[in-house]
Amino acid sequence: MSVDVSALNALERELEQALCALDLAEDALANTSAQVAKLERPHIHLFTERLLVNRGDALRTDYEEIEAPVIELRFDYAGFSVSSSSTAERVWSASTRRVGSFARDLEAETRARRVLEGFGAIDLELLEDYGVAPDSRAHYLVQTDETRDGFCAFTAYALPQLRAQGFHVTIADDYPYRVLPVEPTWYAVVDAGEKPDWFSLELGIEVDGHRVNLLPVLLGLLEDGVSLHDRPASSLHTRFVAVPGGAHHVPIPPERLRVLMQVMAELYQGTTTREFPAVRAGALGQLEEAFDASVAPLHWDAPEALSERARAAVSRARAGATTAPAPQAVKPHTLRAELRPYQSAGVAWLQQLREQDAGGVLADDMGLGKTLQTIAHLCLERESGRAQAPSLIVAPTSLVGNWQRELAKFAPGMQVCVLHGPEREKRRALAAKSDVCITTYPVLLRDAEYFHAQTYHYVILDEAQTIKNHRSRAHESVRKLSSQHRLCLTGTPIENGLPELWSLFDFLMPGLLGDELAFRQFYRIPIEQHRDRERLAALRAQVAPYVLRRLKRDVAKDLPDKTEIVRTVELRGRQRELYESIRVAAHQDVRCAIRKMGVAGSTVKILEALTKLRQLCCDPRLVKSSAAQLVRESAKYDMFFELLEGLLAGGHRVLVFSQFTSMLSLLAEGLRQRSIRYLTLTGSTQNRQKPVDAFERGEADVFLISLKAGGTGLNLVSADTVIHYDPWWNPAAQDQATDRAYRIGQKRAVFVYNLVTAGSVEERMLGLQQRKRELAHSVLGQPSGDASTLAECDVEQLFAPLPDAAAP
Repeated sequence: MSVDVSALNALERELEQALCALDLAEDALANTSAQVAKLERPHIHLFTERLLVNRGDALRTDYEEIEAPVIELRFDYAGFSVSSSSTAERVWSASTRRVGSFARDLEAETRARRVLEGFGAIDLELLEDYGVAPDSRAHYLVQTDETRDGFCAFTAYALPQLRAQGFHVTIADDYPYRVLPVEPTWYAVVDAGEKPDWFSLELGIEVDGHRVNLLPVLLGLLEDGVSLHDRPASSLHTRFVAVPGGAHHVPIPPERLRVLMQVMAELYQGTTTREFPAVRAGALGQLEEAFDASVAPLHWDAPEALSERARAAVSRARAGATTAPAPQAVKPHTLRAELRPYQSAGVAWLQQLREQDAGGVLADDMGLGKTLQTIAHLCLERESGRAQAPSLIVAPTSLVGNWQRELAKFAPGMQVCVLHGPEREKRRALAAKSDVCITTYPVLLRDAEYFHAQTYHYVILDEAQTIKNHRSRAHESVRKLSSQHRLCLTGTPIENGLPELWSLFDFLMPGLLGDELAFRQFYRIPIEQHRDRERLAALRAQVAPYVLRRLKRDVAKDLPDKTEIVRTVELRGRQRELYESIRVAAHQDVRCAIRKMGVAGSTVKILEALTKLRQLCCDPRLVKSSAAQLVRESAKYDMFFELLEGLLAGGHRVLVFSQFTSMLSLLAEGLRQRSIRYLTLTGSTQNRQKPVDAFERGEADVFLISLKAGGTGLNLVSADTVIHYDPWWNPAAQDQATDRAYRIGQKRAVFVYNLVTAGSVEERMLGLQQRKRELAHSVLGQPSGDASTLAECDVEQLFAPLPDAAAP
């Protein structure tokens, strides 16, 4: 049976008018005109109603119909109820003996209205942009922001307090913003997945004895971009999640939701899979942090092995991404070296990862002793009897000799086999009986069939950034190696972008960061292009337990100062004219390429043009064109020798780095003309150690080194000055080169000179370098700024014209 609300309201008004018109005998009508009725209680009723709302049309002609939560307010007097919208000043009371009228308690009614409005309800008569039907019972709008969270918050928080203040509250059966009246019991069920070493998760609440899985709803929030990271607590609010299959919502406080969203991000990583690799079990350990055991405990149902793995990951995460466990007595008996405190802590961290069957990246700054810490770790494995198979070290060819020397020096009891060189096949029989095998990335590719057939205790990648390209043969080959444990050593886990980090973890723990496509969509694009702090926080939390990153300034307090100096020089005369003519032509070619293929498809064309401009800044003789050969001026070449002669006169010993070996040849010619002793190291040098030893013996005061050949594996602490003749895109490569001199063992202050042509492509490259540093630091350390990838606007900036020359 339906009720005609309009008819009831009309009947109420007619009754009031009829009672006022009654002309009863004085003895039948009580004289109550001076009496005020006692307000028994205010009564609110919540329901939804179709309203018209104006979305900003100044003429108020464009209204949209919406369904909104509204409130009907009535005032209950003894035996009579008055609508809040009623204009009658009196209420009536009738009995068998008499009919009486009493004045309404308008002050009490006003106080009730103020209380209701204090909880956010808004009088519809005051809302000019909202329209209600003439026969509507609605008096108040719950709120105007039209969000489910806001509507549910009124149900959850305002209604209990209104009841406590004497309001009678009723709610329509079909009201869509009901909230569970008590804190529900949360549960988590973890089961083994269909694939080996995979697991599934169900997370939800118990309602009336039935379990309700909330994972689909939480995943929906993640896909909708719910972001709580780095927002002030005052701006956060409780989210209300609809209970599937029911008519209620469950409140999730902001701190709990923050953890749940982080767990969802680490597990799903942009996919809709319902099973996850075991390497992501660490995310489960964070769930405990989202629940207060005394108020809202989480009931677990999970295999012990996965539970232990989750707890261990949480323990590592709490240690932080840039710290290690407190130093312990981890020095092996067979190690012939004294470990510094931070090195002892590093070995403890490596041992902890091995205990928890996790791989890791030892990413200490250059010169802090990653090699020594690794050797100490291998000594402990050997002494404990855990190393039942050899450990394989894969290193750049230039570092094989360094590993041999370091192992012989610090762990003379270890049997070491080098699988490199023409005689390597003959040594394979010895390799099976050795403690450590050393090979190179090129040999690993050539002898892939042999190496993939072996099983190793550890596979250790030195200068692991070598596999940063996941499509390279080197990456594919190391990934197929069979071992119990894996370790990466690199001072630059991120040189240019996040794909390099993914490549390392694809070797260490496949599946931790998902596949390459999911990683690109869920992490790389949001972080690098959209500067998404939420995704950055999720990525840092994901990799933090497995990366140990420490900087020299933080742990090597005894190192002397390092001073960075930028020396600029202006192009003048014919060299300046040549630069501008080449720049204009190259810029036009690059623009055409970008219009046809986009920035990504024009990479080769862009790099070719920029390389020619960089060479011109170094010295016009590097540019292979007839116009360049006519130019004899070289501003930077002249500045270099002016600077060098002053340094040598002051007793300094100098390392000079350049990306261009042809530039090193020009500098060598200039040194010979000036009778300055020098040594050279490039990729074509047959015996790298020979010039290094000669320099350390003092046979020359200037060492010319190509950036690629001399950026790693060299200890040149007898030098106290580094000159970067030409800046390079990758700041990590220059930092590595600098660290040939600025490392443990250096006793003197180190000065680093960066020679830059003012206003040219070189100076603009310094800005790109800073952005790359910030990207690496934001993932591996504390965020210090925003970073993004090369865009078309960057290309335009790089090819910008030289500024007006200063007067000579």
